[in-house]
Amino acid sequence: MTKKQHTLEELRSRIAVEKLQQAKEAGFSDRQLAHLWGTDEWTIRAFRKELDVIPVFKTVDTCASEFEAYTPYHYSTYETTSEAMRSDRSKVMILGGGPNRIGQGIEFDYCCVHASFALKEDGFETIMVNSNPETVSTDYDTSDKLYFEPVTVEDVLNIADLEQPDGVIVQFGGQTPLNLARDLEKGGVKIIGTSPDSIDLAEDRKRFGTLIEQLGIRQPENGTATSVGEAVAIADTIGYPILVRPSYVLGGRAMAIVYEREALLQYMGEAIQASPERPILIDRFLEDAHEFDVDAVSDANTVVIGGIMQHIESAGIHSGDSACVLPPYEITDSNLDEIKRHTHALARALNVIGLMNVQFAVQDKQVYIIEVNPRASRTVPFVSKTIGVPLAKVAARTMVGRTLEEQGLTQEVKFDHIAVKEAVLPFSKFPGVDTILGPEMKSTGEVMGIDTEFGVSFHKAQLGAGVRLPGEGTVFISVNNRDKEAVGPIARRLADLDFRILATGGTKDHLSAKGIPADQILKIQQGRPNILDAIKNKGIDLMINTPAGVASQADDDKIRQAALQYGIPYTTTLAGASAAVSGIESMRNNGTVRIRSLQEFHTAQSS
Repeated sequence: MTKKQHTLEELRSRIAVEKLQQAKEAGFSDRQLAHLWGTDEWTIRAFRKELDVIPVFKTVDTCASEFEAYTPYHYSTYETTSEAMRSDRSKVMILGGGPNRIGQGIEFDYCCVHASFALKEDGFETIMVNSNPETVSTDYDTSDKLYFEPVTVEDVLNIADLEQPDGVIVQFGGQTPLNLARDLEKGGVKIIGTSPDSIDLAEDRKRFGTLIEQLGIRQPENGTATSVGEAVAIADTIGYPILVRPSYVLGGRAMAIVYEREALLQYMGEAIQASPERPILIDRFLEDAHEFDVDAVSDANTVVIGGIMQHIESAGIHSGDSACVLPPYEITDSNLDEIKRHTHALARALNVIGLMNVQFAVQDKQVYIIEVNPRASRTVPFVSKTIGVPLAKVAARTMVGRTLEEQGLTQEVKFDHIAVKEAVLPFSKFPGVDTILGPEMKSTGEVMGIDTEFGVSFHKAQLGAGVRLPGEGTVFISVNNRDKEAVGPIARRLADLDFRILATGGTKDHLSAKGIPADQILKIQQGRPNILDAIKNKGIDLMINTPAGVASQADDDKIRQAALQYGIPYTTTLAGASAAVSGIESMRNNGTVRIRSLQEFHTAQSS
């Protein structure tokens, strides 16, 4: 039975102004009060404004009262006197990403900062809203005004009531501000750039599916479930394995690859807890597919692709955790052209103004669309530095009416170098956490390697991430049955580089049958000395270990933890292993790594 929602008239008769004021002074949000008083957040907001129970904004005293502080840092409180003053200048409010946490990279803060810089240069007063003092967006000289406030509908609307901005940008702070777009628009805020309706169209599975069908773009079979029964029925129709995730979540939270019905039943209980108000999205998982990320910028008339990146790891690893290469290194010209056509069509169909990110997968030379994000992606800094164009600045200017033609960007930038992005993972800070990568993002940052050869670029990226690939020594290889055929060429390249290969029984037998020299080493449960002893005795210089199923899960986890503890480079995917060997080959061929600045690469490109 649905609980009765109290109206504004009923609140007037039940709740005294003193009680409302006391609740707000105690820190209760409108949403909390709505829950306690049996109504909705909008009714509480209207009730507060009617009774003039509104926050004031105080200035952070950055000078400890020694002399007057002029730095415009503000925070809200329910007192009587406000210290924040509204100016008459044209102003744009930029919403940050809120707290940094695993699953939301600092790359979004880069976009917020560049947007603020661009709009300040163009004469706008810039207002930053963010709650994290450890970001560049909250530095004193980034924006004209800074509000240290949670990135929520209530807090943003309170600031908008005071500042009356000409526009609010939700594209640059990641999923957190994007989720507020509809409600902010409902609250009277003008969202500039891509409209909230287009944002919702890209997020809503049914609406987006209809659009994709109209555009003739291939998509993995999928469905939307709001119950366990629906999920099972969809999975039985699509066929396993499937990719399951709640909608409107950040960093792939609660996303998983499911191979059988029992695992789906377990997943559904956990996923519904993670996002109880959102449906569960179910897609056929594209095994052994190559994944591609596209960042594009658009105005009302023109779409320009900033970069097309190929993930080194196969589809199934979150894009924030996967190493990626710009430009792509393994794709046919026809597939590349198809990706470009689809990107242009989507930007026009969604009426994108600003940035857009599209993720594609290529399986058996067929292009599939994975998802579209009508916002900045975490790859924007990487692409911008690779091509020498500050895409976030360009996008911010399109949102306030400047065309791409006016900004001198009308076609894709050509360049001769190769850039590799590598994720920085926090596993050394969390002892006992399994290092296997999957659909849920685990990285906390990224680094970049750039050169004219893929191997050299990859090697530089590894150095940036704190990984030193060995030039010689012993490699341990243990892969699951599905990977045994594909690991052969990688092992042969290592043997040609004079590495000694140690392998567990099944892998060793397979390599020997291929004529690749390998010595057997015992698994942990097979006796001593085993692979764990070899790691502890510093007898392993590189590890290639792909997940091998439930039977070997405990062994594999201990091996990866030991590699992490003793600082041994390791990879859990064959694509990553192949790239690592390319890095080792380039290191052996070139001897030393030549250090060049981004400016040198871009100067050489333009000359």
